[in-house]
Amino acid sequence: MTYPSLPLGRLVPTAGVSPLRERESRALPALGRRLSVVDPLLLTAVLGLCGFGSLLVYAATRAQGAERHHDHLIYRHLATAVAGLVVAAVVAGTDYRLLRVFAPIAYLMALIGLVAVRTPLGVTLNGSHSWIVIGGMSVQPVEFAKLALVLGLALLLAERRENTIRTRPGHTEVFSALGLAAVPIGLVLAQPDLGSVMVLVAVVAGVLVVAAVPVRWIIGLAVTATVGAVVIVQAHLLSQYQIDRFAAFTNPDLDPTGLGYNAHQARIAVASGGLTGAGLFHGSQTVGQFVPEQHTDFIFTVAGEQLGLLGAGAIVVAFAVLLWRGCVITRRAPDLFGSLVCTGVVCWFAFQAFENIGMALGLMPITGLPLPFVSYGGTAMMANLIGVGLLLNVHANSRTHG
Repeated sequence: MTYPSLPLGRLVPTAGVSPLRERESRALPALGRRLSVVDPLLLTAVLGLCGFGSLLVYAATRAQGAERHHDHLIYRHLATAVAGLVVAAVVAGTDYRLLRVFAPIAYLMALIGLVAVRTPLGVTLNGSHSWIVIGGMSVQPVEFAKLALVLGLALLLAERRENTIRTRPGHTEVFSALGLAAVPIGLVLAQPDLGSVMVLVAVVAGVLVVAAVPVRWIIGLAVTATVGAVVIVQAHLLSQYQIDRFAAFTNPDLDPTGLGYNAHQARIAVASGGLTGAGLFHGSQTVGQFVPEQHTDFIFTVAGEQLGLLGAGAIVVAFAVLLWRGCVITRRAPDLFGSLVCTGVVCWFAFQAFENIGMALGLMPITGLPLPFVSYGGTAMMANLIGVGLLLNVHANSRTHG
């Protein structure tokens, strides 16, 4: 006697197998398939930046560890990086449809965090009232707000486009997107954290361009942003230290021992490295602690002085690979939502890396933005790696659906 053959994937479960067990057995192979199509170049670039960053953080803090108790920073940095990679893997393996469901929740949670900064939980560090301290642990909500804005804009523009027959966003979609972005941007500007505001604006601009917003809107928004910046400066809405930073940027020789000290010392450190650098754990500027905040804002100066052009160039090349693969994933995304998510993440990483490296070289004003994956910072590292998880998730789904 012969029996009709059935494909293994279509076999009906027996009575002894519970529906829950059956769903779990199907979910695990699906998770494995998504993780098995990880972009190797993207992952290599990210792991390289994290590893290189850990080495530079240790080099930047080892000389001051004994006297300022900074010796524990490298352990905290490594722990955060490992935890962030685990979370990134979870995000990468999450059901693609859950990203849409989680987007409004993430946006709401980000707003709650930004509002909490204005409560007694908020503290001021380095002139910016942007931190929350709970039980000895400090969190910077604006880092997660970058993620939330990326997801929120992608969901809003994709849902509205999919529910209409228009190929371009209309006035309603653009105004809705700007309104969605205005709330977190306003809360961050009130801290004030001008550097993060610039990142959020770059994310909004990039997402709107890829969403095929008409050129007249882009020009109008650029003009509005320029006028708004002038009004903010003229109305003295910025803190004095922020105005001093821009003054030192426009005129580096204005006060090299005062207003322009940070930028001046950073340029000396990078320039003194030459081609191969002074050697790891060596260098008068960085080991001598002449460069301030060199394990966070000015981590690139450590690479420039101690490892020279070759070491600093390796960081730039790693970012170039990361952004290139991000653009490729954006182009191959399975739908508009995935494409806009990747666009937001790529714009975020690109602008922040350019700003951080630029301020170390004297090409950009000092804004206090860390270098993604490289600078010390728990909240920033976690948010950056979650962003990588989003890129990997979209890539995996474009492969499994392609």
